[in-house]
Amino acid sequence: MKISTSALFDRATQQMSSVQTSLAKSQAQLASGKQIVTASDAPDQAANIQRLQSIINRQDSYASTLGSVQTRLKNEESSLQSVSNLLLRVKEISVQVANSTLAPTDRQALALEMGGLRDQMLSLANSQDSSGNYLFAGSRVTQPAFAADAAGGVTYQGDQTRMTVSVGDQRSVQLNRSGSDAFVRVVRQDSTGAKTGVGFFQAIDDLTAAIKGSDPAGMQRGIGEMDALQNGVSLSLAQVGTDMNVADAQTAVLDDTRLNLKSALSAVQDLDYASAITQMNKQMLSLEAAQSSFGKVSKLSLFDYIR
Repeated sequence: MKISTSALFDRATQQMSSVQTSLAKSQAQLASGKQIVTASDAPDQAANIQRLQSIINRQDSYASTLGSVQTRLKNEESSLQSVSNLLLRVKEISVQVANSTLAPTDRQALALEMGGLRDQMLSLANSQDSSGNYLFAGSRVTQPAFAADAAGGVTYQGDQTRMTVSVGDQRSVQLNRSGSDAFVRVVRQDSTGAKTGVGFFQAIDDLTAAIKGSDPAGMQRGIGEMDALQNGVSLSLAQVGTDMNVADAQTAVLDDTRLNLKSALSAVQDLDYASAITQMNKQMLSLEAAQSSFGKVSKLSLFDYIR
């Protein structure tokens, strides 16, 4: 092996360059707090990090969607509970007016109250979420679920479509509820035995008209129909409660999944500061030793050893 002054210089320079490169990498890791500064440092590990981040982003999207569903369900629950409370008052009035001792003027006053309660329920049936979508219009969320027709009655303008949204890789939940499910029709039988379906608000309007006209048969029929309306709203409330329980359970699943994924990501991405600082200190000592050694070598010459 040929030994020369330039060879000694080249070897010392290469050694210092290698140590400086390693030191710069350690400093970059400490600055970023990450094990990998550039993908080229560890391609396999970088690919694993990218995969985990993609999965976490998807889970975050599911969680955001589920949060919107839960907010909507809470709005539905609040509206239906208010309707249920109003129906209880309607039932109280219908029982009160059926008393034959009640004066016609008193019935007129109670009929006015019935009209106000009906209008409140109509407003609740057309409740909207934070995005302005109607809660009980099925998939036709941009128009009111119920609207007055030419005859002064109320018709359902929505549809029966039930939309679902993904809240997990293998999990979907119902997003909407049709007004015909929440505000049910009643089946009315006439004197001939023929049965017809009567809308939620038409049943209330007919009861109000019977109260105004002091119609005993109409009032008695209305009492039974109010029970049917109350049962329909109660069933819808029970379904909303079930959906909320499903949403809460899925939220817990998503939280656990995201926690596990973030722990796995941290293990392959985040820097162990104690280990990294120790490694950097070693590299700094190596660099100082190499620089000191180079300083001594640079003062030597082979001519000093030639006799």
